Amino acid sequence: MASNALSSLSFRQIEAELRRRARRVAALHQRRDRLSRRLSGLDAQIRDAGGISNGRLRHAIDGRRARNEKSLAEALHEVLKNKTMRVTDAAEAVQQAGYKTTSKTFRVQVNIALIKHSKLFRRVGRGEYTAK
Repeated sequence: MASNALSSLSFRQIEAELRRRARRVAALHQRRDRLSRRLSGLDAQIRDAGGISNGRLRHAIDGRRARNEKSLAEALHEVLKNKTMRVTDAAEAVQQAGYKTTSKTFRVQVNIALIKHSKLFRRVGRGEYTAK
């Protein structure tokens, strides 16, 4: 149908449409450039306030994310040895055992680790896991 619609237009009408679209694109480029300059200014203000520009707060002491001696899977394996836990309980237990995180979605990360590392964990029931 698109070719039928184009074939019904005159050459002049097609040229006019192309010019209209080119003006619209130019206006959008100008708007994007203005927004980009504003965003750069906001990024500078965030950095000055001690944050980083991807929306997260910089760690108050050293500016880095939490580091752990063991991976999440290793820490979970220790916590789940000879125990069966639900994902939320495992997330809480691994943090109580000393695993540090600042993640807002830590429970989701724990769930992913339990599923991904099938050699270390066995699913006992819906949302329940144990270490192998």
